Amino acid sequence: MRTLSLLLGSLMVMTLAHSGVLAQDSELDRLREALRNATSQNRSLEDQRNAAQTRITKLEADNAALKTQLDRVRAQLKQLQQDYKQAVNEFNERLEERNQTLEKWKEAYTQAAVVARTKDAERARFEEEANAFKASTKTCTDKNRELVKVNKQILADYKNVTLGDALLAKEPVTGLWRTRVQNKLQDYDEKIQGHSVP
Repeated sequence: MRTLSLLLGSLMVMTLAHSGVLAQDSELDRLREALRNATSQNRSLEDQRNAAQTRITKLEADNAALKTQLDRVRAQLKQLQQDYKQAVNEFNERLEERNQTLEKWKEAYTQAAVVARTKDAERARFEEEANAFKASTKTCTDKNRELVKVNKQILADYKNVTLGDALLAKEPVTGLWRTRVQNKLQDYDEKIQGHSVP
């Protein structure tokens, strides 16, 4: 721009010198004033251009810095998205593992409950059988005691049999003693049958 203003100034001076206007002072002053104004405007425009160029350079630097920052933010955002996806995948995997573990526990609990119910039913059945055996054993023991009593009575009667009783039992005429012995034997047989285990 300065070169242009110098060239313009030189051209004006040459034009003035060429036309012979040197004689006219007022015209020369007017032209000088115009040249000063043009030079001043040229400097002002040059300063504005330099200021604009400085602003453009600063804006370009700011723009480059913002682009760098934007790229950095985009990279961070991309990393955050990847981290988020990874965290979601890990959470879903842990959730699936927990669900599988829970299903295994449910199955194990169900099996344990079935085993417990089976064992409880067996225990109840065994208790019933044990109670039945206890009752049966008590009944057998009671009947055995009664049979022992009958046996003792038979032995006592047998010990009390004398030679005369044995001869009377074989007495052929009346057979009363024999009938009495047979009745006694039948009573003992009924007692034994009454106390025998079915």
